[in-house]
Amino acid sequence: MTIKLSQKERMLLQDQKTHEETCIQKYTRYTNEAQDQALKQMFTQHANHERQHYDTLNQILSGQVPNIQQNQQQGQQGQAQQGQQAQQGMAKSTQGAQGGYNQNDAQMVNDMLMTEKYVSGTYDTVIFESTNSAVRQALNHIQKEEQQHGEDLFNYMQAHGMYNVQ
Repeated sequence: MTIKLSQKERMLLQDQKTHEETCIQKYTRYTNEAQDQALKQMFTQHANHERQHYDTLNQILSGQVPNIQQNQQQGQQGQAQQGQQAQQGMAKSTQGAQGGYNQNDAQMVNDMLMTEKYVSGTYDTVIFESTNSAVRQALNHIQKEEQQHGEDLFNYMQAHGMYNVQ
């Protein structure tokens, strides 16, 4: 089945593609700059998810219905790995709180949390403007992964004394 997109849908999807591209660039750059191995791993995994999102948006823009089941299976595998990393990060939390943390790592993870908050929010508009239910479902899946990235970043920050909820 071929998807027919309105001019507005196409414009909004192009914007999302730009956002995903920015996320890929940031995560890739930050992977190379991060000092903490767990943070490097998280940045690498998130960059891979962002590439999948970018590819899904390209599929939609080319008129193809994305394969959500395949994307969900890949996403679930990635989330299982991220859950393990979050537990490892929590185990290090007392060490991070006692020994301080790398300021550069803190700035990078904070920047990515702000970026994920923004990108997740922009998906709301695109989802509401989509006329095709399969496209809406694909975009909802991407947004859910963006929210998971935000949760991973938040948990890392909190575990390492970078984000104190009062």
